[in-house]
Amino acid sequence: MSDLQERDAKLVQYLSEAYGKEKELETSLEAHIAMTTKAPYKNRLKAHLKETKAHAKGLERRIKKLGGGGQLTQTVVGKAMAAAKGPLHMLRGSGEQEKMLKNAKTEYFNEHEEIATYLSIETLAEKVGDRETAKLAKGIRREEERMAKFLEGQIKSLTGAVVTEEVPRAQRKSPAKARRARKPARSSRR
Repeated sequence: MSDLQERDAKLVQYLSEAYGKEKELETSLEAHIAMTTKAPYKNRLKAHLKETKAHAKGLERRIKKLGGGGQLTQTVVGKAMAAAKGPLHMLRGSGEQEKMLKNAKTEYFNEHEEIATYLSIETLAEKVGDRETAKLAKGIRREEERMAKFLEGQIKSLTGAVVTEEVPRAQRKSPAKARRARKPARSSRR
C-alpha cells in the first residue's frame, strides 16, 4: 500500500506543478490579449486561454482523484507573480510590433516549458501504470505543441513587422536582393 501512496504523491506533485503553471499563464495570457492588436494572433491567444483554463480544471480533477488537493493553494503565488509582470510587459520594446514580438517569444518559451512538463508527467504516469494521468498529460501536451507551432509563425511574422516599422527601407534587403543572395554563384569554368 505504501508504494501506491508514494506513486500517487509523486503524480500529485507533478500535476500540482503543472496546475500552478497553467494558473500563472491564465493571468499572463489575459495581459497579452489586452496588448495584442493583430486579430488572428489575438483570436488564437483567446482560444489558448480557454484551453489553458480547461487544462487547469482537468489537472485539478485528476489531483483530487489521486487524493491531493492541498497543493492547489500555492497557485495564488504564481498568479500574483504573473499579475506583477503584466505592467512590465507593457514597457517592452520601442513599438507596438516589438511589444507583441516580445510577448510571443515569452509565450513560446512558456509553451516549451509546458511541453517538457507534460512529457514528464506522461512518462511518469506510464512508468507507474496510471493510464488516466498519462492520457490527460498527452492530450494537453499536444495542445501545447500546436500553440508553440502557431507562435513560431507569429515570431517570424512579427519580426518582419518590427523590421518594417523600425528599420528604414534603405537599410532593409529588398526581396529581389534577398533572392539573389540565396542563389549560388555560377561557375565560370566550362
